[in-house]
Amino acid sequence: MIPLQKLAKLPRHQRLRKAAKIAGDAERRVRACGCLEPAAAEYLRDMAELLAHDEAFTQAQAAALEAAGATLAAAGAGLTVLDAGAPAGEANCADARRALNTVYHILLAETGRYPSDWDFIEAEGALDAAMRRPFAGMQVYLEDVRSPFNVGAMFRAAESFGAAKLWLSPLCADPRHKRAQRTAMGCTDILPWERLDHEPFTNSGGSGSGAGGGGFGGGAPFFALETGGIPLAEFAFPASGILIAGSEELGVSPQALAVADASLGRVSIPTRGAKGSLNVSVAFGIVMHAWAAALDQL
Repeated sequence: MIPLQKLAKLPRHQRLRKAAKIAGDAERRVRACGCLEPAAAEYLRDMAELLAHDEAFTQAQAAALEAAGATLAAAGAGLTVLDAGAPAGEANCADARRALNTVYHILLAETGRYPSDWDFIEAEGALDAAMRRPFAGMQVYLEDVRSPFNVGAMFRAAESFGAAKLWLSPLCADPRHKRAQRTAMGCTDILPWERLDHEPFTNSGGSGSGAGGGGFGGGAPFFALETGGIPLAEFAFPASGILIAGSEELGVSPQALAVADASLGRVSIPTRGAKGSLNVSVAFGIVMHAWAAALDQL
């Protein structure tokens, strides 16, 4: 690691970027092996204190950097003798990770390099499909959701709230895209999904009773997440059904809405803000939670 005296003499932007890399690398080491050498802990503590004296930081940032340094100093010795079964060791490891994470993100923000959601370090490893407890009748159709970020987030919400299967329209973003993979956090590997080779609600794919052709949905009824529908708290969620969530820009297509209106209808999320709408993955998560809560009561 760069000597602190040399780090202090670097131009501010370069100093902060260098320190961010040091803190990020250290957090990854703690996460991987649960250990931090005493010399490294001392260095990171001193680095955090050095940064805290930068007068360009806000009072809150400086205080957070000082607190992180103190945490690293206290945790450093314990981290060298971590025992996976020892609560004290686990606490030291968690405290050190949080302190390093705080330093890292303060420095990223100060240099204008705010992270994307998929840049965050996830605590879990590979997901165990055997841990799933899905609702057999809960299915989802993502219609032309264009953003891999949103597709990944919707996979994660669907898996979390017990979806049995996701169906994707032909033009929906690829769940295997690296951005989708990063936001899904492994959920694309354990949640069954299938991409349709045709639009199911068009004349060519069939509408109404024909929408279940080719195995799509197994004849389950449909409902759509869309404005102008039944408020979330009043909607009668089915024990078995397919929730249709549409594109970020245009929402659910008229063809799919016609099928939903002829089946279970539309569910809407009342809002009180000036914007009056939500990101599709956020709205989807809210509805999936409500559906799961309703099924838990059956």
